[in-house]
Amino acid sequence: MATHDPAGPIFVTSFAGRNLDATVLTAVDPAGRVIWQRTFEGRPRPPRVTASGTVWLALHGAAGHTFTEVGPDGQVLCSVVPEHQAHEHLGTFVLLPDGFCTIWLPASPYRQVPAGQAPRVARHTQTGATTWSTHLPAAELSLPGVVEAGVDTGWELRPKKPWRPRTISVGYREPLLVSANRVLAEITDGRGGIGVCTILDTATGSIVTTTPPGPYMHKAIAGPGSFLIGQQGYGAFTTTHYDPDGHAQQTWPSHGMMLIDHQSTISSAESENVTPSRSRFRVLNPDSSVSDGPLLSGYYTAYPALDAEGTAVLWRDGKLLAINPDRQARTLFTRDDDRTVMSRILLLERGRVAFSLHDELLRFDSTGLAPLDNGPWPCGDGNLHGNPVSP
Repeated sequence: MATHDPAGPIFVTSFAGRNLDATVLTAVDPAGRVIWQRTFEGRPRPPRVTASGTVWLALHGAAGHTFTEVGPDGQVLCSVVPEHQAHEHLGTFVLLPDGFCTIWLPASPYRQVPAGQAPRVARHTQTGATTWSTHLPAAELSLPGVVEAGVDTGWELRPKKPWRPRTISVGYREPLLVSANRVLAEITDGRGGIGVCTILDTATGSIVTTTPPGPYMHKAIAGPGSFLIGQQGYGAFTTTHYDPDGHAQQTWPSHGMMLIDHQSTISSAESENVTPSRSRFRVLNPDSSVSDGPLLSGYYTAYPALDAEGTAVLWRDGKLLAINPDRQARTLFTRDDDRTVMSRILLLERGRVAFSLHDELLRFDSTGLAPLDNGPWPCGDGNLHGNPVSP
């Protein structure tokens, strides 16, 4: 889900019923009425919306990978074929002011990587021509906590030896972020979920730094050229701040869906892999400590939004919650609902809240929330446009 303006319309991509190889793009007005729908070939990906109200889709059909721009009235304005090899698979893309930034995989995430092939990050012009392309270094993965058992180990669990992934995909959460002069890209082992994050120079594509292998999850733009990178699983539950030079500045003992307001305050809705839940809404302090907020029941969470008064709004465990700057929670709505497929939260004009839950679009009025905050993540245009790019 995304929109170009707090007044709407909202653009939603979805499957075409049981047809998993078709994308339905729907425009919905703030009252929840469908304005128009268009169907395209290819599996749905998140829409990228421009300030002028057009929508860019990444589509994969018989003609290969294309970027298609759709106007506010649902008419196709243009299609761009980015330069790539026939065997390459588009992992993800974002819109830049003068073109696109992409991650190209050497094969579909479901197919074995051909020998000698590697993923790459590329920058393309508005016509699809390549400005720069950087192959990401092939790395043997290893991580304490990853174990294996087999004939070689006598069927005893032992630490897994370093390995090269047979299949490669982009990171499951926020795989490509662009902030000022830096690009953050995550490539991960398609089987085990262990990945590597690479920070590159936006203008040249040169590699600034590569992180050690880890179970990387949520990532965020912390400011111009800087990022927050979270790890969760295999004993890890941390968030680390990387500066524009690629240096790890500090680490917090917490991980979740991050929010960063206009005063650079970092908060997070945790979803730790522990039951019963001991996750909380927390604030990550400048001294690397954390401040506890309310306990959060359940696990699956719609990525929160943050209003200008510092109140976070999120859906979790059948409840729409608002958590204020004093870390006090109030329930805006509740119902018995265990569906786990959900979009992020959109905070629209007059405090309206919208998000999707499975195959249903939900909208809430009279929430008492202020307008969207203009902090770096995922507030301001980054939250509305669905395009993780910050000046």
